[in-house]
This record gives sequence, C-alpha cells and structure tokens, in this order.
Amino acid sequence: MKGLLLAGGLGTRLRPLTYTGNKHTIPIANKPMILYAFDDLVKAGIKNIGVILGPLKEGIENILKDYPGVNITFIDQPDPKGLAHAVMTAEDFLDEPFVMHLGDNLLRDGISDFVKAFNETNADAVIGVTEVKDPRQYGVVVLEGGKVKKLIEKPKEPPSNLALVGVYVFSPIIHEYVKKLKPSWRGEYEITDAIQLMVNDGKRVEVVHVKGWWKDTGKPEDLLEANQLILDEISPNISGKVDGKIEGRVIIGEGTEVKDSRIRGPVIIGKNCKIYHAYIGPYTSIGDNCVINEVEIENSIIMNNVKIENIRVRISDNIIGNNVEIKRNEEMPKTFRFILGDNSKIDLV
Repeated sequence: MKGLLLAGGLGTRLRPLTYTGNKHTIPIANKPMILYAFDDLVKAGIKNIGVILGPLKEGIENILKDYPGVNITFIDQPDPKGLAHAVMTAEDFLDEPFVMHLGDNLLRDGISDFVKAFNETNADAVIGVTEVKDPRQYGVVVLEGGKVKKLIEKPKEPPSNLALVGVYVFSPIIHEYVKKLKPSWRGEYEITDAIQLMVNDGKRVEVVHVKGWWKDTGKPEDLLEANQLILDEISPNISGKVDGKIEGRVIIGEGTEVKDSRIRGPVIIGKNCKIYHAYIGPYTSIGDNCVINEVEIENSIIMNNVKIENIRVRISDNIIGNNVEIKRNEEMPKTFRFILGDNSKIDLV
C-alpha cells in the first residue's frame, strides 16, 4: 500500500502567514504541520509515499527529504483543482491501493484503523467521519443502516452532522471514477463526487468513526486549537538552563536560558532561546533562537528567530511568523493580538 500526502493548495485562509511559504510548514508545538500526517502514514506501515506539491513548495522538500526508511516521490500539481484532481495528477504513482492524507489534518489516534478496515473488509474505499457542530464547512456524509448513502461537499443545509475527515483509503478503481468528474460549483474536482459515484455503482465504501480528536488546521484559530491539543499531551523535559519558576508540563530545548521568569505549562520552548523577565503561560509554543524579554505571553504560536521585548503587558492568541521583531517604545493599550507573516517587524510606539 502506498501513501499520497497532499501539501499543495494556496492556504488563502491563513494569510498573511502563507504569503511567503507553504502552510504545511507552519509549526504546531514546534513541529512542522506536515510531519504529523507523514508520521501517521509511516506508523501505519506505509513506506512508499507520494507528496503533492502546489505552487508554494518552499520548505516541504527540506522537511521531508531526510526522513529515514521511507521512499518519497514529490509530485507537482501547479494548478490545484481539488482532492480528486490530486488523485488524477498522481495516477502514474498510484498503481496499487493507497491512503490519501491531507497534510493539514491532524488525528490524535493516527490512521491505522483506516488501513485495518480496508484490509479486513476487501473494501473499494474507506472514509472517516466524525460529528461536528457546523458541518457546512466540510464534506458531509449521510449514513443509512451504517452504510454510506450520500456525500455532499460543503452543503448550505447539511443533512447530517457527520463530517469527512481528511483521510481516505482507495483501491486503484478510484481512477475510473475521478476521470468521470466535472468541476463542481467551486471549480474543483471533488473527491466526494467520485466516492458518490462509487456508492451509486454498488462499490464497497466502508466508514471509520474517528473517536479521538481530529483537527483541520485551515484557519488561524484552528492552528491555535491544534497547538493546544498537542501540548495537552506533552511530557516534561528540561534541557536548558533555568533560573525561574516552572509549573506543570514544560519542554525547554538545549541552549535555552530562562532567567527571572515564570513558565506555566503546557509550554514548549525550542533551542537557544533567551527568556528573561517574562511570563510564558499555558498553550504556548516558542521556536528556536527566540528572545522573549519583559512580556507576558499565553496561548500562542511563536516561530523561529523572533524577538519580543519590553511589551510589559500580556499578549494572547498570537501566531507570529519567523524573523519577526516586536518591541515597545512608549506606553500603548494593555492588550495586543498579532497574526504576522515571516520577516515582519512591528514597533509599538
């Protein structure tokens, strides 16, 4: 069985973070998003993986190229037109059953249940579903007697609250069905339409009910929630030098110095950082080579090479890109919120 990992798309809902790079490189708990999906495939026993790359390729190849024990094929999709279009693009590579995993989807319990269901039931396809509060932003599945009856992509009036998660297992027969598709109202070739054609033809489409958490990280608030979910499960590991108060589960990387500061977990801090006179609150991840001085931060994602100094107020719910510099020159309002792309610079005056 092969894997197909989707890392294309333009990440428009995550702008400005994605103006300068691929959204799948954004770190969640200091680990590039793409690696969570890639690890899922490897843990499920898949060692031959195709990676779909769209117009924004920056960083993906560098992240994956040295992954041990896996044969990786990079596949260009210059003009992404939907999930079924990704299957069409990779047809030559997909000459056996395969798992298609969206690179911006995180599943707490991985994908082994999907592979197991496919192998044990002689299925033509396996899909995953989970209950959501607002199904309108997802592909929606209607079941009848536990069997798939209908699939609808982002319906305005959802007939059920079962959303498709971003993992699918297909036999090679899927190629016949994606070739029958026409673009949807969104201008895309929808994988839901292809699966619906399979259902209509009586093909065996099995369903896995995802029990652990699942997160589609398509928007900034989703990134922060995913960061929370991952940090909730970390184990303490202090490798840096600490002169301050540590509470709860905290990871501090090698070469990092913490002075006269309070770190309240769950928190992860990368390598070679300087944390001085600061409060780092729950659900914060800080990348490598950062300087955090005289500021309070919580529930935030801070990427690499960031400097935040002399703010003297609490900032929360931030996503701050690489090489950003934030400093305070004079008094300002007490609360700030930032979503900043790479190489930004802000002076608070």
